[in-house]
Amino acid sequence: MDEKQNAFQIDLADNVATALTPLVPGPVELRGDACAPEVQATTEVPVGHKIALRDIRSGEDIVKYGVVIGRATTDIPAGSWVHLHVMRSVYDQRSSHLDVRTGAPKDTKYE
Repeated sequence: MDEKQNAFQIDLADNVATALTPLVPGPVELRGDACAPEVQATTEVPVGHKIALRDIRSGEDIVKYGVVIGRATTDIPAGSWVHLHVMRSVYDQRSSHLDVRTGAPKDTKYE
């Protein structure tokens, strides 16, 4: 039997939840202060990364912990992976220079 996919919504105001398991397209059970019992994943989402709980328009705030953590740089469909390829941090000006998958700086040379 397949294990259920899970994500955690921290606050009712959040428009993203954090993947507690690796997500593939299909139903994802929401835990925490969830706005709904589940969301449908439409893309793969790595564990620990964010999934959009609803459509998020380009320029709209990304809300996690009940606070704005970033801004969408493109339209983000509900159920899709939310990371550096579709958003930028409002806390870290260097976020546009970080690798999409690893988060490692791409503009720093280590010698």
